Amino acid sequence: MTYNESMTVPKMILETVNMYPEIVAQFIRNKKGEFDSLTYREMFQLGLDFGAALLLKGVKRQQPIGIISDNRAEWQQADIGIMAIGAVDVPRGCDATINDLEKILSITECEIVIVENNAQVNKILQIKDKLPAMKTVILFENEIKDDTKALAEEKGIEVLFYKSMLEDGQTWRIKNHGVVEAEMEKGNIEELATIIFTSGTTGTPKGVMLTHKNFLAQLDDLQVRIYGNPGEKAISVLPIWHVFERLVEYVIIVQGLSIVYSKPIGSLLLADLKKMNPAILPAVPRIFEAVYDGITKKMRKAGGIVNLMFRFFVGVAIVHKRMERKMFNQNPCFSTYYTWFWWIVFLIPWLLMWPLYGLGDLIVFRKIKSMLGKNFRGGIAGGGALPPYIDEFFWALGVNLVEGYGMTETAPVVCVRPFADPVFGTIGYPLRGIQTRIVDQDGFILGRCKEGELQIKGPTVMKGYYKNPEKTAEVFTVDGWLHTGDLAIMTVHNELKIRGRIKDTIVLRGGENIEPLPIEMKLGESRYIKQAVVIGQDKRYLSALLLVDEEEVKAYAAENGLMYDTYEDLLLSESVQKLFEGEISELINLKNGFKLFERISKFTLITKQFEVGVELSAKQEIMRYRIAELYKSQIQSMYADE
Repeated sequence: MTYNESMTVPKMILETVNMYPEIVAQFIRNKKGEFDSLTYREMFQLGLDFGAALLLKGVKRQQPIGIISDNRAEWQQADIGIMAIGAVDVPRGCDATINDLEKILSITECEIVIVENNAQVNKILQIKDKLPAMKTVILFENEIKDDTKALAEEKGIEVLFYKSMLEDGQTWRIKNHGVVEAEMEKGNIEELATIIFTSGTTGTPKGVMLTHKNFLAQLDDLQVRIYGNPGEKAISVLPIWHVFERLVEYVIIVQGLSIVYSKPIGSLLLADLKKMNPAILPAVPRIFEAVYDGITKKMRKAGGIVNLMFRFFVGVAIVHKRMERKMFNQNPCFSTYYTWFWWIVFLIPWLLMWPLYGLGDLIVFRKIKSMLGKNFRGGIAGGGALPPYIDEFFWALGVNLVEGYGMTETAPVVCVRPFADPVFGTIGYPLRGIQTRIVDQDGFILGRCKEGELQIKGPTVMKGYYKNPEKTAEVFTVDGWLHTGDLAIMTVHNELKIRGRIKDTIVLRGGENIEPLPIEMKLGESRYIKQAVVIGQDKRYLSALLLVDEEEVKAYAAENGLMYDTYEDLLLSESVQKLFEGEISELINLKNGFKLFERISKFTLITKQFEVGVELSAKQEIMRYRIAELYKSQIQSMYADE
């Protein structure tokens, strides 16, 4: 890839088109369940056709264009067209609530919004009165219900179809040869490419402004770490509007691989892996957890000698690989490391266990690995922390699973373990050109092997938050370093290991970003809850610690004739537990603007009042990392099933 000041994402894609015009770029599932395909040449031409259609609609350079859609081939095509003419995409998925869309589209003042289907049109029409700039909606799906169409006409919204726009754009390009290409040539690396909003449903939205440079600066190094060969396949299951999947697709495209559009549904994904034989699978940790759960459940169901053999050989493999990591220095190193010592200690047992490991690989592990297809090179886990037991399981089986780390604000990759030389339990070392440092709570720079906040500087760091200079200023230090809010430690060899989070945003294992404060504030509306603390970082679901109002709970007991010996017994009673379940369900639901993954699955009632300097800061704000330490046992009990 040619990396210079005139380069843009569409020009990068064009380089791949010129090198591999007839290699398949996209595999798309049709209504029969089979895969149709588009070559790189075909995909890019469709993108330019759409760009021409947007020019016909009067779209100008750097004009924001909304895209409300989940994964589909048309998303990438449309985005090529948007960026080719210098416009800026504003993406979101179909799970976006009406509140989400109102904030995102009103802040960016989008005149044109591309949507996946009729349901998304209906959402926009419900908030049209709050979106005065909105003029046109473009549907990927080639149909719209009559009542929706009538309502759109009533509200003055023009409804167009993507397919028809492609035809119009193609016709216009024939008559105006080279105009779209000339517009693409005007682009430069510093131009804005996208505005991606990061906040939860009811939080204050922050639109991350990412330039073409932010994306392109990562691709040279990532091609070395996540390598592929032209014509190999990569599975796409993550939401394309999310920056992790988007960047991964650019890594795929720049190397001439083919994108296979699948779904994060266990049975469907496994079938596609076996049928399409991909080399690469980027996914959130929960996908790999689902694969692990599927394997272990299948073994337990088989029972008898099959399950015993599975457990035995996995146990052997874990021990064998642990010794191997010690001998070959594949563990994170935080002090002087004497490799020769571990060779003396482990060489003989490692050699003695080798035949057992080989036997396990022959009769057990190969069958498991075959589920991933014949050409599987590795998985990339991002969007949340990879659980250590999942990491160790796949490492033991000989399946290459690497973990990456980043933020929307860094477009997003900061680090990723390389396929060729991974270090267990780390996120690898920073990408070329990205500077990292660890600082203490007072901002003093710490050396290696000391825990503190991770800060980042480099060409991948965002331009800022859209129309929000105050929030932009908050997230940068005076000398230009980006606060990540994550606790990290650097090894002797510069690999990073994330230890926790300072900032409030919760990231579930599925990659969902959740702002806890709006949920906590809503829970606080209950007369029985004095304060709530939402928990869930790197977990499958949210839980909550609820500080109860003793007076109100005792009043409820008296009103309902509940008998109890102690106050603690009352809180543990079935009646009071059901009371709080009802309160949570009444407050945190879709009706109140919360998504399904924002619901509280479990809770613990606590009685100790929060104190400044203990649970609270001087500003009376909850210190979440302190809560995690003080209520460790209660939190662990809520996740005992994980």
